[in-house]
Amino acid sequence: MKISTKGRYALRLMLDVALNSHGSAVPLRDVAQRQDISDKYLEQIVTQLSRAGLVRSVRGAGGGYLLTRDPAEYTVGEILRTLEGNLAPVSCVDQDDVCRCDRADRCVTVEVWRDIQSAVAGVVDNLTLADLVARYHKKCPQGA
Repeated sequence: MKISTKGRYALRLMLDVALNSHGSAVPLRDVAQRQDISDKYLEQIVTQLSRAGLVRSVRGAGGGYLLTRDPAEYTVGEILRTLEGNLAPVSCVDQDDVCRCDRADRCVTVEVWRDIQSAVAGVVDNLTLADLVARYHKKCPQGA
């Protein structure tokens, strides 16, 4: 399983907004500059995040984006799934997909895929945006 640039950049965008909002909207242009990501690409990503209700836009002077909830209320898994969809390593363990494999009833390797899916979910669903903020402050105490 590989997380696309959209998923990785969405996580960076959400972290940047969490770190820099201080009660006011964070301009997407500023996020793009700090994260070294194209504004146009971030616009596509923030549109998906906004549709999912993870961020909201503020128009006008001082406009930009704000989180809709406290950082502790977002999981990394929620953010990644918004951009990536299901994080299942193969379709036969994707709950949204019907397994069409003729071997499904006698397949032993499906257990490996379920274990991988469970391990990934165990990480991304138990790590919050607030955890990432704390890790950032520990790693970059000067806010660099």
